[in-house]
Amino acid sequence: MDDQDLSQKLVELRQQINLHNYRYHVLDSPLISDDEFDQLMVQLRQIEAEYPEWITPDSPTQRAGAALIEKFTKVKHPAPVLSLANAFNAGDVRAWYERINRIDDRVPRTDYVIEPKIDGLTVILHYHNGLLVQGATRGMVKSAKILPPTCAPSAPSRYASPLIRLFHRRLPTW
Repeated sequence: MDDQDLSQKLVELRQQINLHNYRYHVLDSPLISDDEFDQLMVQLRQIEAEYPEWITPDSPTQRAGAALIEKFTKVKHPAPVLSLANAFNAGDVRAWYERINRIDDRVPRTDYVIEPKIDGLTVILHYHNGLLVQGATRGMVKSAKILPPTCAPSAPSRYASPLIRLFHRRLPTW
């Protein structure tokens, strides 16, 4: 494929990815699977790695997700809620760990559980003095959508511990 064809492929990939981001994040009506979306992103990243001068600030590789849906109230997370960013092998997981280690000094003191990806929603539960006070999506890393109190029916409404005053729990749901 010559440069002109590759440039056209880049434009088409960005348009497709933007459409699918909008359908998924704003309309809540995806047209393709997460795996198909991930493969589009892999193709885009490969082209941009080969031609870094083609990277633009509006490229889907330069931002996460899409605009927040207006249906829910927005909230700020107390700390960034980061994503594994599509780790397909052990090397990808190590690279992710090194990236977040540079961002947050708590990383080396944190325990992790890694599970296969299940399509769903990550909910961040906020507890204050042992009571569930808020649920929010992962959203755009630092800000998200507030969810109704029934967002995570399997999560306890109380978290009994005299030692913990403020507690945030990340919970995958599907």
